[in-house]
Amino acid sequence: MRGVFYPSLAWTGIVKNRRFYLPYLFTCVGMVMMFYIVEFLCGSTVIGAIAGGEQMQLILSFGRWVIAVFSVIFLFYTHSFLMRRRKSEFGLYNILGMEKKNIARILFWENLFNGSLSLLIGLVLGVALSKLAELYVIRLLDGEATFALHPDGEALGTTALLFGGLFLFLLADSVRQVYRAGSLSLLHSDRPGEKPPKANWLFALLGVALLVTAYVIAVRIEDPLMALFAFLVAVILVIIATYLLLISGSVALCRLLQKNPRYYYKTNHFISVSQMSYRMKRNGAGLASICILCTMVLVMLSSTTCLYIGAEDAFRNRYPRNIGVTLQADGTVSVSDEQKQEVRGLVAELLAKHGLEAEGLQDYTRSEFAGYVDENGVAVDMEYLNELSMDSASGVWQFFVLSLDDYNRLMGTELSAEEGEAYVYATKKKFPLSELRLGDGEPIRIKDTVKEFIHTDVDTMQVISSLYIFVPDPEKTLEPFSGLTYDTGSETETPVVTTHWCYGFDLDCGDEKELAFGEELNEELRDAGIRWSEAEGLEEPAQIDLELAAKARSSFYNLYGGLFFLGILLGLVFSVATVLMIYYKQLSEGYEDQQRFDILQKVGMTHREIRRSINSQMLTVFFVPALLAGLHLAFAFPLIRKMLLMFGLTNGQLLILTTLGCYTVFVLLYMFVYRVTSRAYYQIVAR
Repeated sequence: MRGVFYPSLAWTGIVKNRRFYLPYLFTCVGMVMMFYIVEFLCGSTVIGAIAGGEQMQLILSFGRWVIAVFSVIFLFYTHSFLMRRRKSEFGLYNILGMEKKNIARILFWENLFNGSLSLLIGLVLGVALSKLAELYVIRLLDGEATFALHPDGEALGTTALLFGGLFLFLLADSVRQVYRAGSLSLLHSDRPGEKPPKANWLFALLGVALLVTAYVIAVRIEDPLMALFAFLVAVILVIIATYLLLISGSVALCRLLQKNPRYYYKTNHFISVSQMSYRMKRNGAGLASICILCTMVLVMLSSTTCLYIGAEDAFRNRYPRNIGVTLQADGTVSVSDEQKQEVRGLVAELLAKHGLEAEGLQDYTRSEFAGYVDENGVAVDMEYLNELSMDSASGVWQFFVLSLDDYNRLMGTELSAEEGEAYVYATKKKFPLSELRLGDGEPIRIKDTVKEFIHTDVDTMQVISSLYIFVPDPEKTLEPFSGLTYDTGSETETPVVTTHWCYGFDLDCGDEKELAFGEELNEELRDAGIRWSEAEGLEEPAQIDLELAAKARSSFYNLYGGLFFLGILLGLVFSVATVLMIYYKQLSEGYEDQQRFDILQKVGMTHREIRRSINSQMLTVFFVPALLAGLHLAFAFPLIRKMLLMFGLTNGQLLILTTLGCYTVFVLLYMFVYRVTSRAYYQIVAR
């Protein structure tokens, strides 16, 4: 009989408090299931064998650690709500004569039941749903599916070890709280006495100042290279500011509302504001946590969804044409006309052989170099460039010099410029100077900034900004850099400027025919490069690059698909955490307010007035995290857009629509959670 006493007492406590334990159990099951699925996908040999599968698994391995760390933090957080409710029960046991070591036995069995059920149900669901997740990933990777279900023993062991250890830590924390508290403090833990809170205007103003600083950083940053660093700084400031505002600032707001007689001395407002002023001192941190989680969900889902939807745009930015041939010549002198003509002839012969026709032809020459921009002009000192810090690296640009004739032909314009004048086109950020001075050359006046130009592979692959310079005579413009080389420490010298002839076109055929055409063209170009090198007495073949969009498509889409899949997983995890935090917050506040509303009903307050008071309180407090998260998202938008530029996504309108859509769906779900939790709160306080 004695052997089943403590397990029976523990199970009875779980059943009687199922309103608290069931959501906690569901959360534990969900975390176990999610972690196992991601662990399974990371070790899946089927995914690893598909082209691009290793990239996907690398992305998911990052998500695995995020879920693990978040599970530890969040389960400790939710477990504290359970302990707050159970402490009064344990205090009663202690007063009735039960020793704390016996209470520890009850806690042991409770954690054993919770942990065993969570691991058992979570792993069973994880194994069952892992195949669906694998099939979805295979579809994203355009691979061949296998329908055999093989549980991963290593993933099962890792998941059981992680969450088994986590439940042991939760048990140790519970026992620590019981042993450190006295009998009376345990008994009254769910009804702590509080002094009237004071409005801490210093912390409230500090929160406003930090929030404004974060918003200014987010709005004013222009350099994509600095966007990631600025984003991290802004996130830290926003988190600190949110906690200060919702803890100290909310109390200050309640004090201001109490000083407004027209608002405060109404039945529904009087009770809600009075209760909130006491509650926000302690529960403002909960609101701030909800706000931060909401912002994380919105930022993650909007950015990854936009990347996935706009993957084709980003792909075309990286690969402007399906077939891209590039001939490189070191220095400022262009590729010879004979070599260009031979390549054109090879392409024409192969097109005729395969019965294909080139579309969207691009044929132009560009010279490129990296340089540092300051008030004196453009410097190309390699030693100086290597020593740049993160702060000063924002002055590094990639420069492309093209003839104005090529620009007019590509864009269908008729621009003209005199010697010493240039048109420019800047990507990622605005160019800071009104004139150009390349090295020791004469200043070049920027006649105008053009609004658009074709995308190039080099600019899309780089995080630094690019400046396209369109001049009448590129070779004369680049004379200050003629013959200059970088001192890289190697035996071979690297020219400052490299000139490329770019020849690209599209084919109206499937990927299979395009790949067959590209492979044959690659062989012909390789033979041509060997002939040119032999004719010039060079040992190495001429530098000819061939890019096939069809060959790179799978790996490119796999990267964006992996980010989208990870965004969905983490968004789901954070959303569940947000809902559970709201639920526990409403229940704990409901039980705290239950006695107050009992007294108000005894003195004549009707159920209708109680509901109106609850709605006033809910609308004043509940939607603050959602509105503040929307404000955070709006000011983070410029930073998000700058960071997406590093992935080649330039479609700002798509990002706006995606962000608005995600926020709309989020608000609808938030309203649903509001209806459910407010009903639970009302049932508790208006019994």
